Amino acid sequence: MLDIRPVSELRNNFADIEAAVKNGHPVYLTKNGYGSMVVMSIEQYSALTDDIERKLDETDEYAEKHSERLTHDQVFGKVRAYKNNK
Repeated sequence: MLDIRPVSELRNNFADIEAAVKNGHPVYLTKNGYGSMVVMSIEQYSALTDDIERKLDETDEYAEKHSERLTHDQVFGKVRAYKNNK
């Protein structure tokens, strides 16, 4: 179940929000009834971003070793073709 709270809870009940995120539950904060931000633990954030960071590092290494460069259209054309063939 989503933990949705007004952003004022961050100030007024920080300890409760901290406990929730330490237990692996992100907290969704709203401002004036609309989504504003998500608070999560560093571990949760790392789990979301580590693979992306690793892929970016691999891409940088590849670019250093190869001179081939692709345009935006070429890259996204390949991605679309790959996605459509799955």
